[in-house]
Amino acid sequence: MDNRTNTIAGWVLAGCGAALGLSIVGGMVFGSEHPEKEGYPVEAAAAAGGDAAAAEVPIGTLMASADPAKGGDVFKKCAACHTVNQGGANGIGPNLYATVGEAIAEGKGGFAFSDALKAHGGKWGFDELNAWLTNPRKFAPGTKMTFAGLSNPKDRADVIAYLNSQGSNLPLPAAPAPGSLPADPGGKAQPNADDLSNKAAPATGAPSVDPAAKTEAEKPTSMAK
Repeated sequence: MDNRTNTIAGWVLAGCGAALGLSIVGGMVFGSEHPEKEGYPVEAAAAAGGDAAAAEVPIGTLMASADPAKGGDVFKKCAACHTVNQGGANGIGPNLYATVGEAIAEGKGGFAFSDALKAHGGKWGFDELNAWLTNPRKFAPGTKMTFAGLSNPKDRADVIAYLNSQGSNLPLPAAPAPGSLPADPGGKAQPNADDLSNKAAPATGAPSVDPAAKTEAEKPTSMAK
């Protein structure tokens, strides 16, 4: 009876030891460490911000270093839908010969442009082509164009230079002077410091500079009779 009791006790102790050992090993293998820094990385958001900043580079600056030959290589992505040779046929998209400087959504051998692109109006200038190639659906919401756009500003500039070399040959836009401010969208010139100083309101108690008031003050005062 004593031997049997001892045997059972031994098995129980062995089982407890094995369970304890497995628990320790499991904690070492599957345990999680506290991160050095709290939170999650936001690399994608930073990259998106970088693309947005690059898209704001003036087209004149981009075109200064544009390479038509490299643009021809990038244009191969467009060749499934567009031809660019003179007299080339329309396909899924219109023939793009001599497009730079042309009216938007007009001509091109009667190609059926979308109403969204027709409603945009204007001409295919360098700025317009840059915006279109960046995001066609943002440029003309509702367009039939399914191409997502070119996110790389250098690629866009190269493609525009290539298109310009195909029958348009317009002079490239000048790069803006360093530190120059954009023009006022409303077309109103901003007052300079001299204008503001000359038009400052008179201090409280200062004599009026109204011409009528000055003339009235110079008249002789009538004597009481």
